[in-house]
Parts: sequence; structure tokens; C-alpha cells
Amino acid sequence: MGEKNADPVDAIAAQWRRERPDLNLEAMAVLGRLGRLMVVGEQLINAVFTEYGLQRGEFDVLATLRRSGEPYELNPSALADTIMLSRAGMTGRLDRLESAGLVRRIADAGDRRAIRVALTDKGRALVDEVVVAHTENETRMLSVLSADERRELDRIGRILLDRWESDR
Repeated sequence: MGEKNADPVDAIAAQWRRERPDLNLEAMAVLGRLGRLMVVGEQLINAVFTEYGLQRGEFDVLATLRRSGEPYELNPSALADTIMLSRAGMTGRLDRLESAGLVRRIADAGDRRAIRVALTDKGRALVDEVVVAHTENETRMLSVLSADERRELDRIGRILLDRWESDR
């Protein structure tokens, strides 16, 4: 690759330019880099959760309950909707978290047929500790960019999400 800041995406684009010089590869390069950023970023983020014996999805459940405010409980459907997970997927996560003593299922006072998921004291203590490590890790990950670059990246990300989500 040789040139400064060359990466695997550059190598792929160079191969395509050689084989198909008629193609416009700008979008492929940008989206390829975004894809690589997601893969590498997820690895760096998941490493923190692993240190605490959690998977990303389990942290998402604990964090959603914690962010909901006192009494730190939600019904499973609201929880699944918030973290964009199927009901079946949520059941498995809740089973694991309940077995670990991090959440408990309780009867819904307003509807005896329904349940709510509540953060236990152990779960709250864990999520409070993990969220500090998580945010410090994310800050460290983006510290390679200047404050202006971070704001610009955020601005561009918002534009793309807004337009792509409105096109779905």
C-alpha cells in the first residue's frame, strides 16, 4: 500500500480501478471505511464489556433500565423496542441477566397478567461502574480526532442517518 494512511479499503479500490476503471468507487471507499470502523470500533467497545463479564446486548438492557430513572424498571416490550430487539431475543437476554442477579422480573402492579423487568441493586452497581469505563473508552477511541473533527464527524453522521432513515 505504501502511501500514507493507506488501508485495506485503498487496496480493494486499487484492484477495482485496475479491473474496472469505469466504476465510480468513491462511495464504495467511504462506506467500506465506515464498515471497517464499525467492526474495529465494536471490538474495542466489546473489550470493555468483556472485562465486566457482559456482552454488548446485556449492557444495553442494563443501561436502558438505568437510564429510565427510578424505579429502574420497564416492561419487556418497551425494553425490546428501545434497544431494537425482538421479543424472543429479549427473553434470552433477560434470562441470562436474571440468572446473574442483575435484573428481576416482577408482577406489573397495574396488570397482574404482565411483568416488568427491574434492575437489582447488584445490576445498578454494575451498570454504574461499566458505564464509566465505557464512556472513558469511547472518549479514548475518538481522542485521535480534534474537537472540531469530532463535531464534523457527528454532523455528517447525523445527516446520513437522517436521510437514510427517511428513505426506508
